[in-house]
Amino acid sequence: MRLKKPYIATLNQVRISREGECGVIEYVEPDVWRTHLQIGPEVAIMADQEILDRHNHNLRIQEKLLLEYENVAIEIPEGHPQIKYSKASGQWTPRGDVLRCVIDDRGPDREAIIHIDDHELSLVDFGRLLTTYAGWGMRITFVPEELVHEEPRIVIREPDDD
Repeated sequence: MRLKKPYIATLNQVRISREGECGVIEYVEPDVWRTHLQIGPEVAIMADQEILDRHNHNLRIQEKLLLEYENVAIEIPEGHPQIKYSKASGQWTPRGDVLRCVIDDRGPDREAIIHIDDHELSLVDFGRLLTTYAGWGMRITFVPEELVHEEPRIVIREPDDD
């Protein structure tokens, strides 16, 4: 199950502890991300409410930034590499926010292979590439291979049950 994101809380909704220079905010509600808030040495003498106030302040700033965020996805032009290999992380990483891919089933036991540019990525390698955007969402639009470079018109409705 996917964990829920932290939310602005009161002291009765969380448990506060300290680990090193971090305040640890753990929600009483199950399945909510545990937060390690880097504070510094003063965390040892801070009241639980002060730690929670900093945590809630950070969440309010994140909400404000999200409202101001202009949702523009960068698509790498055709003919330019969409992904690059990172030696530091040992995996492929996207260069932009849009990936044009083609899927085939030529992997072991007909496992899907994802083709990006001239590279063949296994499901494991493609999954690792996706972790570059951990915490984000994504929309996948399936189009014919010949039209992968075009943005299709999207209609919101239930599919026909044919």
